[in-house]
Amino acid sequence: MPEKVKEYFEKGPRTIEKVIANEDYTLTVHFDNGEVRIYDMSEMLYGVFEVLKDKAKFKEVFLDEYGNVAWNIDANVDSNIHWSNRIDLCKDSVYLASKPIS
Repeated sequence: MPEKVKEYFEKGPRTIEKVIANEDYTLTVHFDNGEVRIYDMSEMLYGVFEVLKDKAKFKEVFLDEYGNVAWNIDANVDSNIHWSNRIDLCKDSVYLASKPIS
């Protein structure tokens, strides 16, 4: 297990309290320990995330019922019934891959 991951879980996983989509395809993420971090998605907008190239869709980001960062592909479809309508990012991965705002 990478040292960074081991250290993260030894301190206990973080909970995301708030997520904000930025114009440059980054997310400003507020964690329960008071940290505010930037998660850069600009190089991830292909495959399942390609729909997020539409900045209006990217700005529809929300926290799902599990505390993960999420988007519904089609706002008119219930993602609780049609699981393939939702794309998400694991909160632990977001923390580990993000950078603190200095």
